[in-house]
Amino acid sequence: MISGENPACGASPPKAEPADEKLPLKNLVLFGLQHVLVMAASPITAVFLVAQTLGFDTALTVAIISATFLICGLGSILQSFGPGGFGARLPFIMVPGGAPIAIFLAIAVQTNIQTAVGAVLMTSVFYFLALPVFRRLLRFFPPIVVGTMLLLVAVNLVKIYGGTITGRSGEANFADPVNVGLALATIGLTVLFSRIFTGTLQRISVMLGLIAGTLLAAALGRIELAGVMQGPLVAVPQPFPFGMPKFDLIASLPLIVFSVISMAEATGQTIATAEIAGRKGDAHAIVPRTIRGDALASLAGGLFGTSLIITSGENVGIVRATGVKSRYVTAMAGVILVVIALIAPVSRLASALPGPVVGGTAVIVFSIIGVIGIDLLGRVDLRGHGAMFTLASGLAMGLMPILVPGLYSQFPQWSQMVLGNGLAMGTITAAVVNALFQLNAPRGAPEPVKENA
Repeated sequence: MISGENPACGASPPKAEPADEKLPLKNLVLFGLQHVLVMAASPITAVFLVAQTLGFDTALTVAIISATFLICGLGSILQSFGPGGFGARLPFIMVPGGAPIAIFLAIAVQTNIQTAVGAVLMTSVFYFLALPVFRRLLRFFPPIVVGTMLLLVAVNLVKIYGGTITGRSGEANFADPVNVGLALATIGLTVLFSRIFTGTLQRISVMLGLIAGTLLAAALGRIELAGVMQGPLVAVPQPFPFGMPKFDLIASLPLIVFSVISMAEATGQTIATAEIAGRKGDAHAIVPRTIRGDALASLAGGLFGTSLIITSGENVGIVRATGVKSRYVTAMAGVILVVIALIAPVSRLASALPGPVVGGTAVIVFSIIGVIGIDLLGRVDLRGHGAMFTLASGLAMGLMPILVPGLYSQFPQWSQMVLGNGLAMGTITAAVVNALFQLNAPRGAPEPVKENA
């Protein structure tokens, strides 16, 4: 070697992990907007459900929608950048979860909205208190448990968002063929765009399918835009929109219990997203950062009158479907959500998206989450006695309450919170059964590995 020569001279710099890839600004905006369009149904549906049940007026409803978009946006930025150990530094979007909204609403109906908000704040604090204990339980979530959970997430979300396609059973327009046709057309167009396009257009096939479905709905007269420009142009969410919160530990228990289930769900989503995004190292080590981000976003949400704001399984499917794994994309989606929150007509326009089209988009995206779960399960030797019964028992206990509503309706109210939650029951069952079989396994026995085909 020539004296003074640098051995590293001419060597290419280490390639960044896919999650850390920095894309051009126009791509960030385009891909970020796709995430926003796919997740927009969650905050809108959640707020409308609460508003209709509790009788909010239009101004208060729009204010809460704006606040929800704001916290979802700030939370997505937090999870994407992960400052100070708060956030996973993964491509995550945050939304108000379906189960937390149902529990929040039940507390509000049984007591009042101030107590429901107090329950959110208490639960947010509980996240921090419970995290050190929960970290010790992460070893009970191997691929077979996480795969089972993701499969149940997909089934549960497909069922929930299928209701945005059909409407409520018993209503005059239930399962309207036009609405069902719009949903099927949206799914078909999404698949078609993914097949015929390449490059950037292929990566935004989900968004293109949503836009095409919306245009089709407009051609059929199924969009109502009359109220979009009515009202103020700027919406600035105000803290404590319902007045000062009230703290009732007993009334808050259902939401606090759910937070443990939420931690388990965040575990599965973190492990799945870390793998999809090519994040090196132990994905389990990232889980506490995800949970701290959920806790902080939920605490902020409670201050502005929302329910728990948590990491979303929705964007896991988007990341897999598009192949865009950069956390800077979801950070840009967070920025877009903040802008939507502050510009009132944009919030009202987002709420005008046709339910069947949003439902069709959600169904295909959530089904991809199921595919991710199947992929994880495919790495487990299901011919093994323990693995077979772990998966079978998890699916049995998880699918029954999802597919047979009211299965536990005659059980005590306190027990329905877990038994009637298919995702919770299936995940807990899979974790417990897997642990039982692992305890009975011979010490030092290697785990069976599936043979290559």
